[in-house]
Amino acid sequence: MNIELRHLRYFVAVAEELHFGRAAARLNISQPPLSQQIQTLEQEVGARLLARNNRSVQLTEAGRQFLGDVRQILGQVEAAAARAARLHHGETGELRIGFTSSAPFIRTVSDSLSTFRRLWPEVHIETVENTTRALIAPLNEGELELGLMRNTVLPETLDWHLILREPLLAVVHQDNPLARRSTISLCDLASEPFVFFDPRVGTGLYDDILNLLRRHGVTPYITQEVGEAMTIIGLVAAGLGVSILPASFRRVQLAETVWVPFSEQQAVSEMWLVWPKHREIGASARRLAQLLKGKTTPEAQ
Repeated sequence: MNIELRHLRYFVAVAEELHFGRAAARLNISQPPLSQQIQTLEQEVGARLLARNNRSVQLTEAGRQFLGDVRQILGQVEAAAARAARLHHGETGELRIGFTSSAPFIRTVSDSLSTFRRLWPEVHIETVENTTRALIAPLNEGELELGLMRNTVLPETLDWHLILREPLLAVVHQDNPLARRSTISLCDLASEPFVFFDPRVGTGLYDDILNLLRRHGVTPYITQEVGEAMTIIGLVAAGLGVSILPASFRRVQLAETVWVPFSEQQAVSEMWLVWPKHREIGASARRLAQLLKGKTTPEAQ
């Protein structure tokens, strides 16, 4: 059987108009080729679909049955094409993104995710929270399409874009004398008990902050090592020491903690958008990446 979609569309037009001349005009073709295509369709189907004479065109019983089925088929084809187009343009489907615990606290990130959800609510966003080091492998292997992580050494297979460069701040208890100062130096923390990340966790902030302190001649007196920044803030609030965290965490407001800027301009941290260099990411991921890069009208090519 060699039935084409155009045969079905021609038949629907004739069946609805019950007039070959009007159907031909509706289809923007001449009448003789239309009559020939209907005859070809009837031969392929093996049934007479239209009863026609010089004065009228009527559907046969087989034609009425065929018309209902054909309308369903054409509707399914149009729906399938629309679904494929929406997926191609990033309006549906899935988006797999990994991020560090600090990423949602960054206004650019939270605003971009909120805008993406508002514009494309039918895209399912699958999120994975992990440390910077732990996100590298799934990005390389295609398990994640995008990653939001702190600045670190990346393999050549990954590319990145700077999302934000933000200041590092000292987190101190409200009763600490440092809390009463407008700015402090990194050296002011040299003798303070330090609450910091466990090196085994693999957070990018661990190396970033320790290297910064060492460049300024400070070896922190680390008394508590934990896995999460939120735990660090909680322990500082409990009076167990001081710490250093990116300014985005300042959105976590605890009455017992004070965030104090550093005088050193080098006390900054970066948030990167990372993606596979040699692996194609989906249209939804491209749309979100453009939002994160500050493009207000993201297009999915």
